[in-house]
Amino acid sequence: MKSATKYAWGSLGPACVMVIGIYAYTARSGLLEWFTPNAADTYYNLLVQGFRDGQLGLKREVPPGLARLADPYDPAANAVYRALPDTMLDISYYKGRLYLYFGITPALILFWPYAALTGRYLFHREAVLMFCGIGFLASVGLLRAVRSRYFPNISAGVLVACIFALGLGNGILVLLSQSDVYEVAISCGYMLTMLSLAAIWRALHEPARKGQWLAAASLTYGLAVGARPSLLFGAVILLVPVAQTWRERKQVWSLLAAAIVPIAVIGLALMVYNVRRFDDPFEFGVRYQLGGERQLTEKLFGLDYFWFNFRIFFLKPAHWSRCFPFVRNIAVPPFPPGYGRAENPFGVLTNVPLVWLALAVPLAWRARTAQERLVLRWFFAGVAVLIVACAMTACCFRAGNFRYELEFLPELVLLAVVGIFGLERALAPTQESGLSGRRIQRRLIRWGWSLLLGFSVVFNLLASVESYAEEDTNLGVALDKAGRLQEAIVQYEHALRIRSDYAKAHNNLGVALRQTGKIPEAIRHYEQALRINPHMADVHNNLGFALARLGRVKEAIEQYRHALRLEPDLAETHFNLGVALEQIGRIPEAIEHYDQAVRFRPGYTEAENNLAWLLATLPLAEGGNPARALALARHTCELTRNRVAPYLDTLAAAYAAVGRFNDAVATAERAVELARSAGQAQTVREIETHLDLYRVGRPCQHSVPDSSFSGHS
Repeated sequence: MKSATKYAWGSLGPACVMVIGIYAYTARSGLLEWFTPNAADTYYNLLVQGFRDGQLGLKREVPPGLARLADPYDPAANAVYRALPDTMLDISYYKGRLYLYFGITPALILFWPYAALTGRYLFHREAVLMFCGIGFLASVGLLRAVRSRYFPNISAGVLVACIFALGLGNGILVLLSQSDVYEVAISCGYMLTMLSLAAIWRALHEPARKGQWLAAASLTYGLAVGARPSLLFGAVILLVPVAQTWRERKQVWSLLAAAIVPIAVIGLALMVYNVRRFDDPFEFGVRYQLGGERQLTEKLFGLDYFWFNFRIFFLKPAHWSRCFPFVRNIAVPPFPPGYGRAENPFGVLTNVPLVWLALAVPLAWRARTAQERLVLRWFFAGVAVLIVACAMTACCFRAGNFRYELEFLPELVLLAVVGIFGLERALAPTQESGLSGRRIQRRLIRWGWSLLLGFSVVFNLLASVESYAEEDTNLGVALDKAGRLQEAIVQYEHALRIRSDYAKAHNNLGVALRQTGKIPEAIRHYEQALRINPHMADVHNNLGFALARLGRVKEAIEQYRHALRLEPDLAETHFNLGVALEQIGRIPEAIEHYDQAVRFRPGYTEAENNLAWLLATLPLAEGGNPARALALARHTCELTRNRVAPYLDTLAAAYAAVGRFNDAVATAERAVELARSAGQAQTVREIETHLDLYRVGRPCQHSVPDSSFSGHS
């Protein structure tokens, strides 16, 4: 027995080292950190610098333009500040200061001490790796304690398998694949929750030090809430040692104080922190964030989101493909009213089937003494309540993300491995059954849980690879928007090396190649994207645009019409179709689609300009409408502050169409000046031709453009 136990613990160390090595290999900076090469400029370190300067906000200046916005929380208005070079995505802004709505705990327990001791700053990626590594080791320590006391006969092979389940089957790998500010708070909450569970276990098994261990559990769980306020309701786990003591008819007041006081003090400190920042003890800054959605007036939590989130977090299976990495995202159901977004969640019951073994946990206390049964029941029932509380909170939130599953999945996997221990113990040979009495049953059960465990670990590994491909594609999009086109192309190509059938990456690579003039190569990637997924309206639109650039106008029109059959409200596609139809002389249809573009996207200046040009230059009998043309042209020039020469040219044509030739001449002369200062020689010649007509009192007349036509804008 001693040699078997020694062998088991000898296997534990290498298994832990292997898991943490995989963590280190997997850990990768997320999108925000990728554009912040200096660790001092990452969000949590800016918060630390603010603390050092005696303030609660980030040590970062508010852009003057943001401060002048009438509504700084309008996503359209603050978009320029969320993008490069400011990169202020998901920072909270309130009364002229910038704050971090992500939990304060990581700054207090890691980023600030690390900077003070070493003189350097941690990247978010490094912090996530540390938190995940410590959280994993805490869960292994808890499993070791469970085995030592209650399952000493569990073999080394089973123990090692369960360690791999704890480390690789709980979503941590997916989290590490894009480690950013979001993942810092979540991984910190995971680590502290595991430490709290370990302390509660010790409190249940060390009566002489029960109060001390319970106070430690309360402190660590309070800090976990400071990292992730959504963990608050899981604090009920702290009452387990109190309930156990009360069940034994002993005094519980000192234990109750140990369970409540530390977390209550932390809660009060958080409330003061929030009041000092946002004038509200319950506001962490979520409503004031500068994000892609306006959170200020949104309902953040509601039971009407529960069933949708429950399906995507627990029930929805991933799609599988014959192409590496085989795992594909779930089919997301239609959003309920008011719901925000769903980012790559997966159903844990269908994709991590290991968790079903949590149902075998009652076997852990079967045929034990009354005291053992009581302790095991209380502890694991408490863990189950913790899981339910955290899962229900996540299910009531207005958004879904795979990251949120880290608030309940690791604990669910912990229950599952205890279920494995229970199965192994229940089927172990006894004096009554003999060595061979249950051999077949045991072998079948072991094969069963091994398959569930193996599938769950493999799914997590493949899902992390899939996450790499998605993150490379998202990074390419950000680089493209920042004008770093060649770097974007490299990222798209890297994504396609990971996942060759990634339609989004093919489409984005096609867009980037088109911008570099490689139109035939772009067309090949668009066509490949459509072979993978023929229902992508934006790809049909992009393919149509590329075909039009090559003069294949009829094929382009077919692609535009296909895109609109899939999504009838695509303003850009209506505009592109209008251009193509105008090019081949089908003017009434062109007018109709320009009209649709303007209707679906108010303020679409290119569409307004082209529509105004046609209405101004066509005869009344053919659809001309000088009065509307003048209104549209004025609006377009107001939006662009009279700084775009072709738009002023259209306005001049509209003035001429209503007989205001003096205004037409003055406007056209201004257009010529703008075009000349911009070095647009061809535009200058065209406008001067129109100007000659206005000077003799003649309006412009529409003519069918040649095959090089690409829109008046």
